[in-house]
Amino acid sequence: MNSKVAIVILNWNGKHFLQKFLPSLIENSTLPDVQVVVADNGSTDGSLELFDEFPEVRKIVLDRNYGYTGGYNRALKQIDAQYYVLLNSDIETPKGWLEPLVSFMDSHPDVAACAPKLMDYNRKHYFEYAGAVGGFIDLFGYPFCRGRILSEVEVDHGQYDEPIPIFWASGACMMIRAELFHRVGGFDNDFFAHMEEIDLCWRLQSLGYKIFSVPQSVVYHVGGGTLPNNNPFKLYLNYRNNLYMLHKNLSLRALVVVLPFRVVLDILSSFFYILQGRTAFAISVYKAHREYFLNIKKLNRNRRTQSFTHKVSRYRGLILFDFFILRRKNFSKLGLKY
Repeated sequence: MNSKVAIVILNWNGKHFLQKFLPSLIENSTLPDVQVVVADNGSTDGSLELFDEFPEVRKIVLDRNYGYTGGYNRALKQIDAQYYVLLNSDIETPKGWLEPLVSFMDSHPDVAACAPKLMDYNRKHYFEYAGAVGGFIDLFGYPFCRGRILSEVEVDHGQYDEPIPIFWASGACMMIRAELFHRVGGFDNDFFAHMEEIDLCWRLQSLGYKIFSVPQSVVYHVGGGTLPNNNPFKLYLNYRNNLYMLHKNLSLRALVVVLPFRVVLDILSSFFYILQGRTAFAISVYKAHREYFLNIKKLNRNRRTQSFTHKVSRYRGLILFDFFILRRKNFSKLGLKY
């Protein structure tokens, strides 16, 4: 079924979120030529039985949990649309959320993907950790957001309501051109989950396309629906995938400089976890680095398939230094230029 927009939820044991948020998504996504798709990633919580309550929703059933990356890659191969909206099951979509995204993409053909303003479902005036109003990374690959630096989440006072180019759009809610998603090979299956959208946006920018924040669209994210923030496995994925991403996407000159510093910083973070009594987190950091070094040959092969045609700009600073030493805990204090 060809459509202009396919809103695709990848569900894994999210029955309670589908029950809560799918009705309003259907009601508030009434633009012409829009289809809503739920791809089930091997759920065992009764999600499949729930689908009968939503006959207007297209269902794609995968035989097991392929993670965020593998699940979406498999599902999107079966969906023909101009734009995909990748949407987490734990997101509330109010009336008027979709129109600004479609309008922006229609009028900006040089933009590969865009993201709405992501707000906290439980604290409606706060930005949400997973993406806030657009993502960035610093010289050493640490991600942060317009509206959220490390653990510091800002209140929305309208200070970030201007559409701007960003480095990455959150995988919690991202609109992307379907043709470009498939042209770059989709998500990297080796990531399984976490950091995969940053890697994807980096590759799209390497081809000369832009990523944008479109804060005229607003959605509300519960967050931590699959893995809570204090989960050692989530920490492992974040550390490992960040190293994967840097190895794949940095120029050789930058990689030689950045990687040793990043390894040292990660080791220091593991010591802090030990001092805090969070031994499982320190072990996760060790496992992430072990996995990275075991897979360097494969990552080198992946580098050869990457495009380095266009230089991709990162924040030319160290966000840890800004946050802990300079006490710059609000995005507006970083002085980024666009």
